[in-house]
Parts: sequence; structure tokens; C-alpha cells
Amino acid sequence: MLKYLNTDIVFQEVPDETSLAINITGCPCRCPGCHSPYLWADTGWPLDAEAIDGLMGIHGDGVTCICFMGGDAAPHEVADLAAYVHRRYPHHKVAWYSGRQYIPHNVDKQQFDYIKVGPYIAHLGPLQSSHCNQHMLKRQPDGNFIDITARFHRKAT
Repeated sequence: MLKYLNTDIVFQEVPDETSLAINITGCPCRCPGCHSPYLWADTGWPLDAEAIDGLMGIHGDGVTCICFMGGDAAPHEVADLAAYVHRRYPHHKVAWYSGRQYIPHNVDKQQFDYIKVGPYIAHLGPLQSSHCNQHMLKRQPDGNFIDITARFHRKAT
């Protein structure tokens, strides 16, 4: 069962979207240098359709995207929740920040509008770094995903 610890309204995690970021606990990745090691523990509240409805009742009018932050211990459950969001809230986008290098082949990626893949590797930096190993993918109308990571890169001033 997925659990979440907290949420936040964020503006930088998904380009052109105001996102409700849901921080999922029980992360199995344990990346060295992780900015959220408190999410490694199996704590928090159940993250299910009822929880999504409650969060959307509070934040739904102020966001355009639901962003699942984590969930790598149960990727099929994340995909099931993404499908629920698309059915119940068809005008909202769905994003998933995964710490895995690849999404398992048997997870339906079509349930997501955006997927960030890749573990955090401190010396390569976050998505804003041009050296980052992580990639943000955006689903196109034909179902293929394109890499939009460059949209995060900081411009030299």
C-alpha cells in the first residue's frame, strides 16, 4: 500500500503546470545525497482514491497537475492512481517523479503525462544541471514520450 507524508503546491517540478506534489514514503532507492531521506521510512497515511479525492477537494481548483513524488516500491499502484486521476479529474495532468533509471516495462506509462526518471547522483546535480543523469519525459498526443529535460537547465548569466 502506498503512503504519503505530506503535500505541497509546487511550480518548478513540471513545466507550465501548477502541481500538487504528493510526497510518497517508503522509498527503496535511498540515493546518496537525497534531499528527502525522511521519505525512506514507511510512515504516513494511505494514498488511495479516497485520499486523492480529499486532496483534490482542498487543492483541486488551484492546481493543473498531480505529481506523485516517489512510489518506486509500488509502481503499479502509482500507475493505478494516475489512471484514477485521469478518469475522475480529466482536466488535470499527472506526473511521476521516479528514482529508478527505467519505469518497469509492465507499468502502463500511458497513464502519465510526465515522468521523471533517474536516481539522484550528487556530483551530477539536479534536473537544473546540464550534467544531470535524470530525465523528464513528456507524453505526446501519439503516446510517445519526448525528453524535455533541457527545459530545466539553468541559463548562464
